Amino acid sequence: MKKKKICVVTATRAEYGLLRPLILRLLAEEAWELQLVVTGMHLSEAFGNTYREIEQDRMPVFAKIPILEPGDDAYAVTCTMANAMRGFGAYFAEQKPDLLLLLGDRTEMLAIAAAAMNERVPVGHLHGGELTQGAVDDCVRHAITKMSSLHFAAAKEYKNRIIQMGENPSRVFFVGALGVENILQETLFSREELAKELGSFILGDYAVVTFHPVTLEEDGSEKQLRELIAAMCRRQKLFYLVTKANGDAGGRAINRLWEQEIRKYDHMMLVDSLGMKRYLSALKYARFVLGNSSSGILEAPSFGIPTVNIGDRQKGRLMAKSVLQCSPCEEEIVLAMEQALAMEGSSYANPYGDGTASQQITSIIKEQLAGPGICLKKTFYDLSEGGE
Repeated sequence: MKKKKICVVTATRAEYGLLRPLILRLLAEEAWELQLVVTGMHLSEAFGNTYREIEQDRMPVFAKIPILEPGDDAYAVTCTMANAMRGFGAYFAEQKPDLLLLLGDRTEMLAIAAAAMNERVPVGHLHGGELTQGAVDDCVRHAITKMSSLHFAAAKEYKNRIIQMGENPSRVFFVGALGVENILQETLFSREELAKELGSFILGDYAVVTFHPVTLEEDGSEKQLRELIAAMCRRQKLFYLVTKANGDAGGRAINRLWEQEIRKYDHMMLVDSLGMKRYLSALKYARFVLGNSSSGILEAPSFGIPTVNIGDRQKGRLMAKSVLQCSPCEEEIVLAMEQALAMEGSSYANPYGDGTASQQITSIIKEQLAGPGICLKKTFYDLSEGGE
């Protein structure tokens, strides 16, 4: 019998780190052929050529499709999306995978989903149903949901929201977040091993910092970053390990500002990318997470460390009690940092599952691909007609 083809796409370092346990589990199955396609920021020198991390993991990369356009304004993002539709349209026309797996809410994923839809390739979507009111991600995420045939939600509330959007409950599954699985299953560095990797500051008190563009706030990201840096300077007994922003509109401008400012301070270090194992290890020993990255919401609570979440980028997500929300101004950030430092030794329930997401997703895919394939015909599931 001819093997079914499953295509997994990754475009960013964070996305690959989340997908890694699922990729490994899919590779172990003999029932299908896994096609791992690397694209986007992975293939950009400006963002650290992070495809090398995938190769270092000895993952069998099936194809590399460059799509990233120079620049980070809205038009550059639009051109990147056009490149993605063209490149992946050709790929899907040739390969005809039986299922495409996409994670999240990035604009290039929307373009890839559209190309798959045109080629009649079923889409399985991870992390649908979520809200991030400060970013364009919301409309992108929901649009991908409507183009998808299978839905793997990270929380029960998100499963219900996907159904509320008209998706049939028989195609919507609560599996939890892959990030929680990484934390519970991955063998991380000891503190001493991590110090050899990154520097002796790991042996003291430090915070992990990531600040991404706030894409629905006009000209606000750089101002907010300056407020964050000013707050970091107020607490110089802490060391700050800073990872660069992603490739959203405004991401390169944020990274340029980090590069200009961080060289002025001895208690800060900027890195392009840590890779999944080093990043999670750094979280494990940090006093808290600082910025507006989803990892502070999804993953940090499983380590029992607080998160200082700045501004509206993650507003609307389900958050553990360890997440402290503050506005993007110096005084409020400083106050939230002090609160986070006072929370040491606490434990927090993580609402994003039990760490078995990849196992559940693999089992569901087996069931869905057991017959002739996934039916692309969809009806609108109306809650007024007896839905949940």
